Amino acid sequence: MRADTRRMRAAVWYGARDVRIAEVDIPTPGRGEVLIKVAYCGICGSDLHEYVDGPHAIPVAKPHPASGVTAPLVLGHEFCGTVVALGSSVTDLTIGDRVAVEPNYRCGACPRCRAGEYNICRHFGFAGLMGNGGMAEYAAIPAYMAHRLPETVSLEQAALFEPASVALHALRRAGALPETVAVVGLGPVGLLTVRLAAERNVPRIVAVDVSPARLRRAAGLGATDLVDAGVGEGAGERICELTGGEGVDVAFEVVGSESALRTCLAATRRGGRVVLVGLAPQVSLDTFALVNNEQSIVASVGYRDTYPELIRLVAERGLDLTPVVTSTIALDALVPHGFEALLDGPGNQVKILVDPAAHRDRLDHLVRCAASAETATHTTSDRGRRC
Repeated sequence: MRADTRRMRAAVWYGARDVRIAEVDIPTPGRGEVLIKVAYCGICGSDLHEYVDGPHAIPVAKPHPASGVTAPLVLGHEFCGTVVALGSSVTDLTIGDRVAVEPNYRCGACPRCRAGEYNICRHFGFAGLMGNGGMAEYAAIPAYMAHRLPETVSLEQAALFEPASVALHALRRAGALPETVAVVGLGPVGLLTVRLAAERNVPRIVAVDVSPARLRRAAGLGATDLVDAGVGEGAGERICELTGGEGVDVAFEVVGSESALRTCLAATRRGGRVVLVGLAPQVSLDTFALVNNEQSIVASVGYRDTYPELIRLVAERGLDLTPVVTSTIALDALVPHGFEALLDGPGNQVKILVDPAAHRDRLDHLVRCAASAETATHTTSDRGRRC
């Protein structure tokens, strides 16, 4: 593919409050990579933080070791689409495959990767934060990131596999299946934690947030009890009251704040566990109480080996993740109706998907022509195609 003669539209991060919808070259898939036509890309809280006051994860001074990229770069790590071109050595995907993208880089060689714990790889990172991502009409990704979808799984569902994977990994980090859980913070990951806990038939799921709208949404996703943390004080104590003074087996902190962590500890029974999912920079702990209650605090970062389970749950058990979606917007609307809408306040928006399909007909034709010319050695499915 002659990238210098084909262009696409993409959301490019240049700096805080400087995300531009720009024309850039359509990437050429290199060895071990595939090019996908992006169907949807969700806006993550990490994207929002980079927009507001980044860089946080985006490499600026030196390239990320896995991607080799520095800013400016294309945002977006919650994406899916259709394979339109193959780089050399790709043998397990074909043009036309619909795929969900598991966007985490991994080296495959460090001790944690060799142990199968690739989510804590020494060179871990995300396409769309540490490398170019999916808020674009096309994206080139390592083939290992692409999970083929059965026909029964829609691309809209697949766009939610990334935040759902964060929730699923957190549930796995909770250990043995609990009888009672509290989910503190009902953003997309918190709501999906509620949904997946309900899918696992957890008998009691207490949802906690300051937004009545998000609490109502949690009830629709399977929460059995709702606690409005914006009314009165002592949300943790109120959770304990709901469980007869015992407290929950596991509390998920999905906010990233010291106050939310305190709520979780107050809500968790003796011998219980708190799973940290939110990103709080620094907190103080009453370690005396923590030891006397023999409570455990475990961290949960990213995910591993979650996409196959989510695909199975959607395809075979009818799991529906889409109730967390509140808007689908065009790429041009990313800043005013995406980032700024999410900054307006809790409850108004939860998960916003970006659909970069506008103005894509001409690009599709060019990519199809280039793909048929360049990938003939990788697949026979496109032989005979004419441009």
